[in-house]
Amino acid sequence: MELRHLRYFVAVAEERNFTRAAERLHIAQPPLSRQIQQLEEALGVPLFERNARPLKLTDAGRFFYSHAVQLLAQTTELESMTKRVGKIERSMSVGFVGSTLYGMLPKIIRRFRSEYPAVELSLHEMSTMDQIKALKEGRIDVGFGRIRHEDPSVRRVVLREERMIVALPVGHVLDGAKPVLSLHDLVNDTLIIFPKAPRPSYADQVLAAFHDRALQPRKIYETRELQIALGLVAMGEGVSVVPHSVYGLKRDDISYKPLDDPNLVSPIIMSMRMLDESEDIRAMQALIYRLYDEAQMEYLPPQPE
Repeated sequence: MELRHLRYFVAVAEERNFTRAAERLHIAQPPLSRQIQQLEEALGVPLFERNARPLKLTDAGRFFYSHAVQLLAQTTELESMTKRVGKIERSMSVGFVGSTLYGMLPKIIRRFRSEYPAVELSLHEMSTMDQIKALKEGRIDVGFGRIRHEDPSVRRVVLREERMIVALPVGHVLDGAKPVLSLHDLVNDTLIIFPKAPRPSYADQVLAAFHDRALQPRKIYETRELQIALGLVAMGEGVSVVPHSVYGLKRDDISYKPLDDPNLVSPIIMSMRMLDESEDIRAMQALIYRLYDEAQMEYLPPQPE
């Protein structure tokens, strides 16, 4: 059994279709089918229920998949960490979701570059789920996102829970009605959510907040990004629920109002590979807590590992 057999198997298991798996792997379908057949012969058990459409894993297949995914992730991690150790020049690749740029992330990056000039930082905007994939593939070393997602090969640290607030057009009936709003106050408005894709995203956190309280906005308008959402709010097209850090984008055509429920929060999550013991990653995490202290911001204390 070779690593390629594991990669081929995982692709078929996740795509649940040989044709799509072959396209994902950039190989022809017949060789892929033969490789899977060889793997099953080597193991002495069937991994797929061939008669099912789409393909289904057998009990042995499900067991093998859970361990194959971890083994591939560890292999990628080992390769990435070895390359980093062998490099004369230190580097760190950071993934982030766009909404984190309105909080402390820019200051974190500037301070890290100032205090650790020997480390070359590269930045990549990507969704939380893309960050998880990029970490497992060794394309990034650290990710900053908002979606909670468990993966056995990725360590995730919730840095802080950011309160949600409401963005209203100036002059809106709710603007001067009361100093603090509730989600119930918003149901008769058009709710502008972002990002439209990819999902899951911050948009789903907002929709879940309404759903959990048995509320349904009259109309939902989905848009690609935060800046467009704010532009639509300014034009009077609706209201939007945004992270508190957006308050720093002060505009004379938008009014921001707090929400009454302290549980309406969006997490800021730092992700890294489970086995990555890089000193630079530990230094960045320590720097984040130090900057939170300097700014007197509330955060969740780091958990012992």
